[in-house]
Amino acid sequence: MTLPFTCEKRPASGSRGVVVTNAPLGTAAGAEMLAVGGNAVDAAVAALLTLTVVEPMMVGIAGGGIAHLRLADGRHVVIDALSVAGQGARADMFTPVSDQPDAWMEVEGRRNRIGPSAVAVPGNLRGWFLMQRQYGRLPWADVVDPAIRAAARGFTVSPYLHGAIREHEDDLRADPEMARLFLPDGAPLAPGGRLVMGDYAASLRLIQQQGDSALHGGDLGRALADRLADAGHVTLADLTAARAVERQAITGTYRGHTIVGPPPPASSGVHVVQMLNMLEPHDLRGMGFANPDTMDLMARAIALAFEDRRAASGDPDFVDVPVDRFTSKDYARQRMPHESRDTTHVTVADADGIIVSATHTINGLWGACFMVPGTGIIPNNYMLNYDPRPGRALSIAPGKRVPTSMAPMMVLRDGAPLYALGLPGGVRIFPSAMQAIVNLIDHRMTLQQAVEAPRLWTEGAHLELEPSLAAQAGAMRARGHDVRLVKTIGGGMNAIGFAPDGTMTGAACWRADGTVMAQGGGLARPGIRFVI
Repeated sequence: MTLPFTCEKRPASGSRGVVVTNAPLGTAAGAEMLAVGGNAVDAAVAALLTLTVVEPMMVGIAGGGIAHLRLADGRHVVIDALSVAGQGARADMFTPVSDQPDAWMEVEGRRNRIGPSAVAVPGNLRGWFLMQRQYGRLPWADVVDPAIRAAARGFTVSPYLHGAIREHEDDLRADPEMARLFLPDGAPLAPGGRLVMGDYAASLRLIQQQGDSALHGGDLGRALADRLADAGHVTLADLTAARAVERQAITGTYRGHTIVGPPPPASSGVHVVQMLNMLEPHDLRGMGFANPDTMDLMARAIALAFEDRRAASGDPDFVDVPVDRFTSKDYARQRMPHESRDTTHVTVADADGIIVSATHTINGLWGACFMVPGTGIIPNNYMLNYDPRPGRALSIAPGKRVPTSMAPMMVLRDGAPLYALGLPGGVRIFPSAMQAIVNLIDHRMTLQQAVEAPRLWTEGAHLELEPSLAAQAGAMRARGHDVRLVKTIGGGMNAIGFAPDGTMTGAACWRADGTVMAQGGGLARPGIRFVI
């Protein structure tokens, strides 16, 4: 099959472990943990903590996310570390400005996007501490160490980080702490320059000593609560009460494969399965990748999934999410279409059979666009994810977990893992993950091709196409779509594939600084005598 794109990166393979993240130092931190005897959970947590340093625009300890673990015994565990609305949050705390599908989250003054009012109770650090304590092998202090080194010694600014600063330059300039660090002398940090985060290194040392309590009730939590006191709704009591939750994964089937993902309040497990069910009766391979009929079918499936997500999705403690109905084959046949973006993700696997697919964020690029003085902490802007109108499935309520599109997914065949994957990208995440699964199963792409392949996306109002699909814009308009050409849809996907002989292959795409490190070899054969 001829594909309308060429891969820009190369995969890496090994039998002892693979780490893939969206920054080289994040990947190196995870690989270091495997090298010193840690497992995939240790590696994932070390990588995520280091990414809070080198990808500060994407992820932080004051954010939220989901980690999907497959343990050595075959059990799947989902660690829900999503943010929640504080006890002072209200359904009518924001004033919406539009009911249009592509602007329904917008509110007056951008109060759910920037500043203290945009911040929800964070969950990332709680979740990372829980999963490492429950399923890791190394001391907690060891997994924090690479992040401390990166923050204290500094690191080279990449063009990717420089671009993120430029994209939100005005908002960053408005906060003295952000401006001091990222806009020294009034200009964005230049590619190739060095960024040292001394305040954040000190915060990480506290976390190394005190664990998650440093933020959830300790000195870092007090500093955050004080910064939010004037305009926010999150208090020290909220931070202290925050909890990560272990949940059972959602499973479905697609063409003889088992699809496993996170449950509500994540959209992905339910709606990826739902979309695949709608596509399953169609011969996508025969239709071909990037064929206008294939693209039209997928766009309509995505739009229908978003329609159901808006109607009945979210925190299962607040919303009756009809999981069984949404994931059933019968429902998909009823809903089946008839023809007529800022986060980070890590994927890690070890030689013992543990796999981690984890997506974590501060939500929007640069979160709430301010920094807590003296700590280096950038809070989330997760209030942007709630529906600002009362009486909806995704409306704000005290203690309600934030809705999310995160999709740390795994694909099995005959009970054995075949692929683990995920990506950043806001509401574009789970449709992009679905497309990667279709690329692998239907179009039989290599792992590298599947993560780099061009994507499409719609929420029902318009259809976005990446550059390599631009040639089909006219055909899609002829099928009734309002087409918009965009640079990227979603962010840097990374993935690991598993071969029957134990070889693991990691891949990362061109949309971020994705880097793969694979380990082969191993320890000496037992009983070896040293000869001088």
